[in-house]
Amino acid sequence: MTDDMPLPFDLPAVRRKKLTVDFEGGNQSSDGGLLLLRQAERKLGVCRRLAEAMPDRRDPDRIRHAMFVSAIACGHKDAIDLDRLRHDPLMKLAVGRCPESGAALASQSTISRLENAPSKTEAARLAAALLDQFGTTVKPGQLEILDIDDTFCAAHGAQQLAFWNAHHDERGFASMHIYHVTSGTPVATILRPARTPKGTEVRTVIKHVTKRLQKHWPNTRIVWRGDGHYGRVEAMEGAENDGTDYIFGLAGNSALDALMAETADNLRFHHASSNQAKLRTYASFFYQAGSWDRPRKVVARLECSLQPDGREGTATGMRQEVDIRYVVTSLEGTAQHLYEDVYCQRGQMENLIKLHKAQLASDRMSCHSATANQVRLVLHTAAFWLMHGVRAAIPQTSSLATAEFATIRERLIKIGARVIEHAARIRIHLPSSCPERALFRTVARSLMPCGP
Repeated sequence: MTDDMPLPFDLPAVRRKKLTVDFEGGNQSSDGGLLLLRQAERKLGVCRRLAEAMPDRRDPDRIRHAMFVSAIACGHKDAIDLDRLRHDPLMKLAVGRCPESGAALASQSTISRLENAPSKTEAARLAAALLDQFGTTVKPGQLEILDIDDTFCAAHGAQQLAFWNAHHDERGFASMHIYHVTSGTPVATILRPARTPKGTEVRTVIKHVTKRLQKHWPNTRIVWRGDGHYGRVEAMEGAENDGTDYIFGLAGNSALDALMAETADNLRFHHASSNQAKLRTYASFFYQAGSWDRPRKVVARLECSLQPDGREGTATGMRQEVDIRYVVTSLEGTAQHLYEDVYCQRGQMENLIKLHKAQLASDRMSCHSATANQVRLVLHTAAFWLMHGVRAAIPQTSSLATAEFATIRERLIKIGARVIEHAARIRIHLPSSCPERALFRTVARSLMPCGP
């Protein structure tokens, strides 16, 4: 027998009542929130778009699975988890199969073959499909800012593109992420070695993403924002040639410091005569490096403060220091506005990367092939879209409207559910004691398509 049932067993009594445990509760799932993810997919269509972009060469009559990324959104990080989820009733329901009479879902080996099946061209087509998903889903305004950055992901063996990173003291990748600032949705994710991107690489990415987005947003002004890794002359020239704007961090040098020397001396004087712990000032000017073909606007933020003095014999043990940060931009505005209100807001991208990397486990790129790992990165990005879709459906009056994905998963996804399949109806019984039952109902109805 393959469907044997474990015997009941007893646990310590409660109020003199015997406590017996068995496994006869019927067809149940621990991921009741799959119903919300299913509705989010029906509304967004991100998985359907990916399926259309990656043709399956196998005989369709012999394939018994559908591509769906809800397992990742539920916290099942690896393909091997799908061996345990093949018969999960809500997993079946999420991909359009009956929970009891429907065929079992794909196993780990099938999903692994699916990840390794696409060619480099098809993997690029999948990334472009996510870009189209963003362009068609998000309604743009007259000006939209795109954040670009990379994050380190450790390698799990002798994998293609894995590169030694001295800062992290291990081999890995530095996948490039692009996010839309206003909506917080992913634009593109690209697998790359764990090294600082070259200017030509940044220019290529900006060029292709801009060209594809302008098809969807012909009347929108795009602004690229990134730290000093992306403040390369090739990236600036590429943005200017594509008709977009930019604001990038700029590494300091002796020539820039010489231009700011008088401003720094004035700041030291005013700081010494004030009672403030820190004093800031801002300046903007046009500067042309030796490799630049034209002068460009540079914004400088100068901050003067007292720092511990390691030298012996000093009276106070503190010394005055001026920290200078530079930004290069094509935008108009005052120096303080461009630095504080525009450039510094890029810190929010770190939170979005954390959602993608830590809470959706996109750093678990354990395939040997770089193309397969890029496919995995795309699947995790699709899971980001589903979780973002569920969160967007939460009313703003709820504390979960701005919650992280891990919190939403804990409160709305990881809910026990009993599934009963009748001849003409499927019933899902959620716990009567579910603390978020009112919110669950509201989100589910919000994700329903409009119309009769």
